[in-house]
Amino acid sequence: MTASTAPRSYTIREVSALTGLPASTLRYYETIGLIEPVGRGASSGHRVYDETDLDRLTGVACLAAIGLSIDDMRAYVANSRLGREGAGEQIDMLIDHAERLAREAENLELRRAYVALKTDYWRAVSAGDEARAEEVGAQAHTLADQIRSRENH
Repeated sequence: MTASTAPRSYTIREVSALTGLPASTLRYYETIGLIEPVGRGASSGHRVYDETDLDRLTGVACLAAIGLSIDDMRAYVANSRLGREGAGEQIDMLIDHAERLAREAENLELRRAYVALKTDYWRAVSAGDEARAEEVGAQAHTLADQIRSRENH
């Protein structure tokens, strides 16, 4: 005699813990159609997630974690359903997103360098080294101009 295993189901709290997405976000994604409607418990009416729902939400959580917009996540999910026919759009979207992330990383590095310069400036001020403070202050000013220039483009 073989024992049959009932399909595993999950509460919204469990899915939230497993995906890292708050329950409010799970409900929102369902409301806006990013994910398909989730089944409901017969007696309670509460959402009951199955393994397929969990797999889809784990994928969506990854898309959110890399910073895709809701519109891009919708397009990604829709293109995923197309398989090979949607692959070109997936590739283009992911390349564009990788380029945005690279620009963000560059901007973050500039801001980090600015903080390091300002720290050096204040160390020089604290030590009474006016020449060093002036030199580092000028470097920080130049870098601040670069940061503002990049943010305006």
